[in-house]
Amino acid sequence: MTGPVPATEPLEVAPTPAEVRVLERVQATLGHPPVVRVATGMSHFGEHALGWLAIGAAGALVDRRRRREWVAATAGVALAHGASVGVKRVVRRPRPDHERVRVLVGTPSTLSFPSAHATSTAAAAVLLGPLLGRPGRLVAAAVPPMALSRMVLGVHYPTDVLAGTALGAAVGLLTRRLHARKGRR
Repeated sequence: MTGPVPATEPLEVAPTPAEVRVLERVQATLGHPPVVRVATGMSHFGEHALGWLAIGAAGALVDRRRRREWVAATAGVALAHGASVGVKRVVRRPRPDHERVRVLVGTPSTLSFPSAHATSTAAAAVLLGPLLGRPGRLVAAAVPPMALSRMVLGVHYPTDVLAGTALGAAVGLLTRRLHARKGRR
């Protein structure tokens, strides 16, 4: 005989005072109107990984010779984003809500850990970078600015963006490995 399944308690991933201080420092140093405008644009681009998914879809349409690679890479970005959403729902860490931290953009949820923007951007750098012919440059050009933008906008703690970056890179590398293995069969 089974009864109702008890609700799971969220994991406790409370921010440390140091994380709040880092957010304050990032906003004090970089939170000027031109930077906030760029960070807001990056936020819109990265929402639900849509910018990266659009680039992947365009690559699949234009580059017929490597269409399978583009589709696999784009699927990997979508998988990474989905993984971050899944982790968010397990961890259930609330977004920053401190009087010293300004929240400068709206978000689709109140959950913070990990940063889905950082996750999908890291996955895109790993997966789309080689297809664009600039693997290292895409990582350097996209991942740190996206991670910083989430803190400039006051919607993520440093550990959120670090965990998101690590998760996205891991999913990206796993996707590449599985696609390469499938190609050898």
